[in-house]
Amino acid sequence: MPHTKNHPQILKNMSKTPVLCVGDVMLDNFIYGAVNRVSPEAPVPILLQSHATSMAGGVGNVASNLASLGCDVRLVSVAGQDEDRPKLEAALGNSIKFTLVTDPSRPTISKTRYVAGHQHVLRVDVEDTKPVPPAIEDALLKAAQDALKGVKALILSDYGKGVLTPRLIQSLIDAATKAGIPVVVDPKGHDYTRYRGATVITPNRKELGEATRGMPTATDSDIELAARTLIADAGVKAVIATRSADGLSVIARDEATHLKTQAREVFDVSGAGDTVVAVTAAALANGAHLAEAAALANLAAGLVVEKVGTATVQPDELAEALVGTGTDSHASGRTFAPVLTWADARAQVDRWKAKGLKVGFTNGCFDILHQGHVMMLDRCRAACDKLVLGLNTDASISRLKGPSRPVNPAAARAAVIAALGSIDAVVMFGENADEKDTPLELMKALCPDMIFKGKDYTVDKVVGADFVQSYGGQVVLIDLEEGFSTTGTIKKMQSAA
Repeated sequence: MPHTKNHPQILKNMSKTPVLCVGDVMLDNFIYGAVNRVSPEAPVPILLQSHATSMAGGVGNVASNLASLGCDVRLVSVAGQDEDRPKLEAALGNSIKFTLVTDPSRPTISKTRYVAGHQHVLRVDVEDTKPVPPAIEDALLKAAQDALKGVKALILSDYGKGVLTPRLIQSLIDAATKAGIPVVVDPKGHDYTRYRGATVITPNRKELGEATRGMPTATDSDIELAARTLIADAGVKAVIATRSADGLSVIARDEATHLKTQAREVFDVSGAGDTVVAVTAAALANGAHLAEAAALANLAAGLVVEKVGTATVQPDELAEALVGTGTDSHASGRTFAPVLTWADARAQVDRWKAKGLKVGFTNGCFDILHQGHVMMLDRCRAACDKLVLGLNTDASISRLKGPSRPVNPAAARAAVIAALGSIDAVVMFGENADEKDTPLELMKALCPDMIFKGKDYTVDKVVGADFVQSYGGQVVLIDLEEGFSTTGTIKKMQSAA
């Protein structure tokens, strides 16, 4: 990958970098459950809800990407005065400094997806896409101009929902240009002259073709010609064309760079464009050249598309991918599963489920990894689409196995487990004694579709079986390899000593 020399320092400098995001914000809701019967009132399925989750979408997802990189994120948008507004504010969280101008005439934009098992049953959109009225436009402009003071990059995220009016766009681009602040635009529509003066715009392949009146975008040379046409016609300085699983292309008046995706395997390209916008802006804010910024953004997008659903990238993931084991893993076609907090794991499981993937769960101490463990985990992974492993903490193992255990500390055990191709996420549990050293509370947080245990158990003895079965989940007993155990390995080591 080109332009990597300065990337570690650029990534380090992103922490606390002030970036302003302006655009259409929305609430993405997911309602999960099971369908077991048809309504007596009409021939429609009844969804028995098991759980629900919400996250910020639109420009909110761009802001979430920046927040995950440690940036000082400011967001300006519009919301209604309705029951979804506080939900959106909660989804934006404390890591984003947001100003939501209230427009009583329009609803807070929301998209609610109803998911039964692995099937989307229905999506309900609530929105008003008309341009905001002049009074709201004035309030948005004032809020954005105030927030622009002191920032190092401006992002305009246009989803065509009425927030980014031509006047608002041009006023902010002019103000940012005057202050020497780079402007990154995620565009919408066919008329890109509204973004005149922007530092860089980031259309995807389809949008690039539409914005250039149907010019082809299949090959590198096609992309270059279409992008240069757009630069000349729209009056922007550069184009980063995102090309889904094919990576991205960086086109300026005097240069062109084509970067292949850094992903080992592409599971889901949704949200990758938001990641490109966020990382590009954060890198430009820290003095990166456009090609450097795009290369770092391409690497980040490669990490995101290996995840499922709208996701963000963490600084440590990017750092590992730049140097050390992360770079080696991508070069050799291997990646490592993330070690997640409970909240991040739940969000990841929800994203997987939203795409219809079957999520499995198993747990253990895995103090000394042996062949029996590896084969058992391979069998678990073969029975599901994604496998989450709950790993006992050191304190939990000491309570269960005695003061001489664990042999290997949690960080070492997690690193080894995360390197297995069968594992998609690792989550620690049992730090608190009130968890009773079982994964039940973690299971309740994650709501997996399947839980796995060895055939030395019976279903009625499996922790969490009743809970998982209560919402239609499965308990699967896995064949074990005879002759392998951690205790036996330790005894052999002790006798050999």
